[in-house]
Amino acid sequence: MKILTVDIGTGTQDIFLYDSRLDLENGFKFVLPSPTMVIFQQIKEATHRGTPLLLSGVTMGGGPSAWATEAHVKAGYPLYATPQAARTLDDDLEKVEDMGIRVIGEDEASHLPETVVRLNMQDFDFTTIHETFARFGVSLSDLAAVAVAVFDHGAAPPGISDRQFRFNYLKQRIRDENRLSAFAYRAEDIPDMLTRLQAVAASARGVDAPLVIMDSAPAAILGATLDPIVARRERKMIINMGNFHTLAFRLGPGNIEGLFEHHTGLLDQPKMEHLLRALAKGSLQHRNIFNNGGHGALIYETTPLPLGEGEFDLVVTGPRRSIFGEGRQHPADMITTSPALRPYFAVPFGDMMISGCFGLLSAAADLLPELAETVRASLHGEGSHKVPWDI
Repeated sequence: MKILTVDIGTGTQDIFLYDSRLDLENGFKFVLPSPTMVIFQQIKEATHRGTPLLLSGVTMGGGPSAWATEAHVKAGYPLYATPQAARTLDDDLEKVEDMGIRVIGEDEASHLPETVVRLNMQDFDFTTIHETFARFGVSLSDLAAVAVAVFDHGAAPPGISDRQFRFNYLKQRIRDENRLSAFAYRAEDIPDMLTRLQAVAASARGVDAPLVIMDSAPAAILGATLDPIVARRERKMIINMGNFHTLAFRLGPGNIEGLFEHHTGLLDQPKMEHLLRALAKGSLQHRNIFNNGGHGALIYETTPLPLGEGEFDLVVTGPRRSIFGEGRQHPADMITTSPALRPYFAVPFGDMMISGCFGLLSAAADLLPELAETVRASLHGEGSHKVPWDI
């Protein structure tokens, strides 16, 4: 049984092909530039040439692609966008127009001159991934499922803060289902307000298998819980230091005990340590995060979680984890610039970069009961223990 997992971030897209016949360490994987980085480079090249652009396709991750778009317009070159692609820049299309971008319908877009360079906006490009694996002799024609992770603020109504809207969503999901896989959906069940997840489902052409789509930060946290050292710890805090967003979950016997979400660029090590200690004590306030430019905080369990007093309590993952210093891979080897927190850098199945992919696998087992037994057996080290040349 094969499951394709794709964790799409700001810097990279991390791709892991699960094969139930193999130990997870032997699964095939790619770490490639993220789709927004690819679009960023394409727009930069068009700006350098002074070429007019059309952005079409669906809503995708912004950041680098949005910066390049703004730079293209500021340089004085024409830029058109169809409505769905334009929402990559802002859900409010009037604001997109105010940036100097002309939002046009699909029919008008089809009649633009051939001198206009057309760029297709999408986070998930199954066709290209399929072709890439095929170049290495690996077929994706027999997939049992596909699971994709992206970050989604959600489409906030006019006058509502994107940050508050996002955090209200996190709070509601935990109230509905207190587990990390609550942030994953089968494609047909994605709420309308999660426009980026919806866009991934809409762009999944060629996928002839159940499709699961999940918020990327909880996927990375869930993947980190599969590190065997982390799994043995009943109560812990796990923090995902993403390129744009930082999300920390406090986990215990009853599952989620609290969390906070902030913008990584607004955090340094002293501020991070302060927030984590407050989360551990159960004293962190939503307003302290929100008023500082973050998303917010929730506390469900006020019993203090002692940091640095046990083997370890703080688990770190994510591409910006260097904020904690060198860290350690085993509790006995602590070399860190923040010794009081005693951070442990999770490496599920030997690879931090694809923690989100392993989290996607775990979530898929929760959402697709027909696959659950086989996937969970692999995640817990049970299986055939074959190597690639045996299959």
